[in-house]
Amino acid sequence: MRAILAAVRDAAHLCRLVQARYLSANIKTAGDHSEPVTIADYGSQAIICRALQMRYPDDAVVAEESAKDFAQLVSVEQRAQILTLLSQVLRQDVSEAELIAWLDFGAGRSAARTWVIDPIDGTKGFLAKRHYAIACGLLQDGRAAEGIVAAPGYNDGEGALFYTREGAAFRAPLAAGAGAGVTVSGRSCPEEFIAAQSFERAHACKSRMARARELAGLGGVRILELDSMEKYALVACGDADLYMRLPRAGSDYAHKIWDHVAGVALVQAAGGVVTDLDGAPLDFSQGETLPNTGMIISNGAHHARVVEAVQRVMAE
Repeated sequence: MRAILAAVRDAAHLCRLVQARYLSANIKTAGDHSEPVTIADYGSQAIICRALQMRYPDDAVVAEESAKDFAQLVSVEQRAQILTLLSQVLRQDVSEAELIAWLDFGAGRSAARTWVIDPIDGTKGFLAKRHYAIACGLLQDGRAAEGIVAAPGYNDGEGALFYTREGAAFRAPLAAGAGAGVTVSGRSCPEEFIAAQSFERAHACKSRMARARELAGLGGVRILELDSMEKYALVACGDADLYMRLPRAGSDYAHKIWDHVAGVALVQAAGGVVTDLDGAPLDFSQGETLPNTGMIISNGAHHARVVEAVQRVMAE
């Protein structure tokens, strides 16, 4: 995983460069995208896929972006910006043909191991200079086996790299350096509990989640609102104890696997629990889309109680 960790670090560096230089270079929403796509999305994915191509040439890849969208959405000026950034970060000249090949590496392939990439999770947070994440997870025989989550906004912008290795979870400085092991918190007292939830209202029903916490006896918990898969990382390292994604009434939103694989692997390696709203494991066997309508992530202390409360809320 060392080479992939390095690639995710490089991708995070590229994203910060885009924020500093080209944040107005927004690419419009198209296709299946529910959020804007930026030049950082394509640059970040290219860096990670390049590393996978070099190290794991026979593995499959499921990633959010594609060469087809790149061809349709990216202007000539923006292509030049991406190539300049990639050449700077990778310290080599990068051609557009190489970039396109990296973007689609491993796509449409069947293999025992599938890497799942979200080059920027929480694009609205990225654009607003709030929290966002770069994520790379590994599905092995349909199971979330490994995860890497770079969180540039963590700890007031200091940033951190969260990752799994040999069944354990770690946190390292984002720029460089070795990681230290992390685990979910041991908190069980409701008065001390901390819950994370999405900053954007469209991503989950905040009133339903508040009602579920109340029914579970966790109505007075401290709430942290932030974008992206960083919420998984907060549970994994003990900075938060509960994270829920409950759908809005009448919503037909389909969760994509790239928004969850790396985070699920990270939380489970840290000793936490991840289930759907019924208390069953998330199902990563159905392609790009999860059949699960929501998820509950916790340190395990009150997980069964929260599942029961969620079931009552969903039936109301």
